[in-house]
Amino acid sequence: MLARLGLFLAVLGVRGFGVPVDDSVYLFSYFVRNGEDGLHLAVSEDGLKWVALHEGKSFLTPVVGENKLMRDPCLLCGPDGVYRMVWTTSWTGGTIGYASSTDLKTWSEQKALAVMAHEPATANCWAPEIIWDEPQKHYLIFWSSTVPGTFPVPDETERKDKTKPPRNHRLYSTTTKDFETFTPTAVHYQPGFNVIDETMVRQGAGWVMFVKNETEIPAAAKNIFMTHALSPDGPWDPPGAPISPAGVWVEGPTAIKIGDWWHVYFDKYRDHQYGVIRSRDLKSWEDISDQLVVPPGIRHGTVLRVPRAVVEALR
Repeated sequence: MLARLGLFLAVLGVRGFGVPVDDSVYLFSYFVRNGEDGLHLAVSEDGLKWVALHEGKSFLTPVVGENKLMRDPCLLCGPDGVYRMVWTTSWTGGTIGYASSTDLKTWSEQKALAVMAHEPATANCWAPEIIWDEPQKHYLIFWSSTVPGTFPVPDETERKDKTKPPRNHRLYSTTTKDFETFTPTAVHYQPGFNVIDETMVRQGAGWVMFVKNETEIPAAAKNIFMTHALSPDGPWDPPGAPISPAGVWVEGPTAIKIGDWWHVYFDKYRDHQYGVIRSRDLKSWEDISDQLVVPPGIRHGTVLRVPRAVVEALR
């Protein structure tokens, strides 16, 4: 009973409910290969040296969605101490995955959320993420999709890779209080060009969103930029300059503040490597990828801070 009470208080402390926490670690949710075997977790004391848990084996096997994949798993601990997770279920289609857990070991029934059911022609639902909007007391879920005919696709004669269907993603979102009912899906972010892989963090009185520029024509961008808003619903400032290393194709940003430093992790997918940059002021960025140690094959996920007791129970 005492151990269970201690774990409960630790979870509350991490979420900022007035209970002091002096013993926590960083947790990375990620996938490997094509996401067919499910959720992987790694732990770190400093945010730089990461060790896979469960000997690198999956913690949860995907069973829902068009292709039953679990790519891009995004974890969030809500104000109720429950971990919520959303993920990409398929390369194509209109659903995302959802499940919840109180301990990251035992999970609820998985659900395929038909977030783009109102647009039957939707090409894909990629890299969903979730945040808790405290002022509005609801969860905001956001992802990228291409809806044919909604945003013009660049001239096909200029597109170099004809092996893949044309894409012109924008960010979409919905909100929920109970994961049973959801508000109508709406366009969340429309900068006027192809964007995917968004992640949001609170910063002061507002929000920062890191987004991948997925532009292919007339020249490939494939970088990460920032934008700001007072509310997670926007309106968002104009896109900032790229913050990821020049000349490197990257995707899947996830961000967290460690001490005085903001860290943004990303997948250097062409190089089959992971990278990280850091900044004190969200203006000047330093590439410290040479200090980063990650499990083999790690792909796009999220980083969060959790009580050490949660990780010890996972071991």
